[in-house]
Amino acid sequence: MGNTITVTVTGAAGQIGYSILPRIASGEVFGPETRIRLRLLEITPAMPALEGVVMELDDCAFPLLESITPTDDPETAFDGVNWALLIGSRPRTKGMERNDLIRVNGPIFVGQGQALQSKAASDVRVVVVGNPCNTNCLIAMRNAPEIPSNRFSAMTFLDQNRAQAQLAKKAGVPVSDVTNVTIWGNHSATQYPDAYNARIRGKPAAEVIGDEGWIRSTFLETVQKRGAAIIAARGLSSAMSAANAAIDHVRAFLNPTRNGTWFSAAVPSDGSYGVDEGLVFSFPLTSDGQGGYRIVPEIPWNDFAREKISATLEELRKEKSVVTDLLPT
Repeated sequence: MGNTITVTVTGAAGQIGYSILPRIASGEVFGPETRIRLRLLEITPAMPALEGVVMELDDCAFPLLESITPTDDPETAFDGVNWALLIGSRPRTKGMERNDLIRVNGPIFVGQGQALQSKAASDVRVVVVGNPCNTNCLIAMRNAPEIPSNRFSAMTFLDQNRAQAQLAKKAGVPVSDVTNVTIWGNHSATQYPDAYNARIRGKPAAEVIGDEGWIRSTFLETVQKRGAAIIAARGLSSAMSAANAAIDHVRAFLNPTRNGTWFSAAVPSDGSYGVDEGLVFSFPLTSDGQGGYRIVPEIPWNDFAREKISATLEELRKEKSVVTDLLPT
């Protein structure tokens, strides 16, 4: 048997947590030779529900699951953590503006960032899923200044998967034939899913599809508004696909990226593509298979892309301005 790692999942009694935990415990994410110590963080009122989740994990009898620690204390949850999946956040409710949501969730990620700095293992990697994930990631990162900023990322793989599926359906091909889909910017309705640099069976996706109007309207709006459409249809958020995307995100960092391809994740900008340094922005990335990554350079933008990317960049700047007081210098 291989090594043992500690994985913390916040919001562990929620729908995404319920969907992702058995897949982590089974070895699907970190491999069949890695034993897992699970630390499950919840708010105090949700602890009874979390105990039920723990019972179910026990009843699954996963051979790789070494231990489970349910807690409402961030320092306990992040003690020695190697991979932290920050899923829990307050959802947006009726009548709540996006800035209100940012202000409500911000203090949660201040505390979690501070607990990570205090308690996490030296090799910790942090993935933020709870929305608004780009800015929540920024807050957590800035409140853990001793952890290298390139250890933090926010999930836009769900948007990538949505875009890949739409392109595949339009072209009438399996999703495996679609590669190099990039999500630029924010995980929000301003995100820019890039069909122009995507490939279908190695050819430019726009060329294969041959429908510029569809790419600039139906495709763009479907991906941008997919989460709301699922809530309208299902009455609940897209927990299954979000959990699946979080797994894809982690595995993308754990495995070397195949030559000539890339994946999307929101990471602190190094100034690439003119994005403000330090802003958590979704870029095309390649992974070295050890958790490290590189922003793919020199991907071309047409005028349509520049317009859309400028809008999502401006939204992220505004979100940052809302939480300036939560960002230590």
